[in-house]
Amino acid sequence: MLRYRDFFPAAADKQTNVGPGKGIPLSDALPLAILMTDQHGKCLYSNVAYQKLCGWSADELVGSHWAAVIHPLDHDKALRHWQAAVRGQTPFLTEARLKRANGEVIWTRHNAALLTDNTPADGYVHTVEDITTYKAYERAGKKAEEQLFEEKERAQVTLDSIGDAVLSTDMQGRVSYMNVVAETLTGFSRYEAVGRPLSDIFRVVDANTHQSKPDPARRAIESDRIVALESNALLVAKDGVELAIEDSAAPIHNRHGVVVGAVIVFHDARFSRETTARMAHLAQHDALTGLHNRTAFYERFEQALALAQRHGKQMGLLFIDLDDFKVINDDLGHSSGDLMLAALAGKLKMCVRTTDTVCRYGGDEFVVLLSEINEPGHAFAVADKICESVATPMIIAGEEVVLKLSIGVSIYPDNGETVEDLLKKADNAMYRVKILNRQPEVGSLVVPTGLYRPI
Repeated sequence: MLRYRDFFPAAADKQTNVGPGKGIPLSDALPLAILMTDQHGKCLYSNVAYQKLCGWSADELVGSHWAAVIHPLDHDKALRHWQAAVRGQTPFLTEARLKRANGEVIWTRHNAALLTDNTPADGYVHTVEDITTYKAYERAGKKAEEQLFEEKERAQVTLDSIGDAVLSTDMQGRVSYMNVVAETLTGFSRYEAVGRPLSDIFRVVDANTHQSKPDPARRAIESDRIVALESNALLVAKDGVELAIEDSAAPIHNRHGVVVGAVIVFHDARFSRETTARMAHLAQHDALTGLHNRTAFYERFEQALALAQRHGKQMGLLFIDLDDFKVINDDLGHSSGDLMLAALAGKLKMCVRTTDTVCRYGGDEFVVLLSEINEPGHAFAVADKICESVATPMIIAGEEVVLKLSIGVSIYPDNGETVEDLLKKADNAMYRVKILNRQPEVGSLVVPTGLYRPI
């Protein structure tokens, strides 16, 4: 029971430093900050702990409203709570910042209750607690909670944005997480999957035998290392559809380094294989014409050279240049020029064997490698065939165009035994043909060996 006489010094003589029995008021013996106010909230008495808390003396506090020391930012809120408590004669509780006499701001928890013996006047006894440290911890906790939430959100967005499926399990092999890609590939939503055995959600069988594959998550947990799924693995989705996958699993550790689960990362292997094949093709072929590029030409030359040497055969090399290509490009546009190059590539491929190599060497230059020929005449016969194939006019961008070529020929081993020698001889021959093409009076004159007559 809160009684006036326990908090005020001896009421009879009004001495604030004299108390019954001990010589000091009971309130001054307590470490808790205590304040007494009248029914309007004006200070009647404060104990030593409260004076230390706010930095004001007893004389300075008497007659002032208890809310005078509340920080302006919290003042109105604290008063509203106080007035509501007074009207309802209910206990008062609020948390507010208190501005000390020296300007320092601290956080306080403020309680007040109506005194039970209304002598000499109606009033309230207040207890005030410094909660600055608690508030600091609370703010730090909220900040850490917000940071954790942001990190989780960031991780969730990241995991849902990557192209691979991600699935994790606990130590008992129950699914604990799935990202969006994992949901798509397995056919299970994360809400269906979480808590269920991994084998229910991630059923993997051998592509040949359809026998179940070993659980990669269990292997990762038991070996405490990253493991890869065995080859020829098929994921059996919820609807029974089988999908070739590639994956790996890794153990999950807690902050003490103890294994607490595993994560599986997997993807649709079809895309990987298709991408690998596409990249390999692009590395060996010209993007515009689909013909072999220089890199592939040099590799295929070495293979053809080895066969020619082994079987005692000859090889022919044709260096082909499209005449007046710049004029065509300028007149009809680059897109039409690209169409012309692609059309020429198709005609060249039709004129050779599958064992031969047609290469776009660069720009409007092409090289044809004829492997294992019996005599030079074979190379000139192919050149003739190419000339005949391009003699028919083509329609490019609505215009009738007749291709004109200059072709130089070199023969292995007569004109050289290395790719550099043969290319150089054929290139020189091609330029001599170009010169002859600019001399109309030469007509269909047969030119020396190593050259080809102009069209």
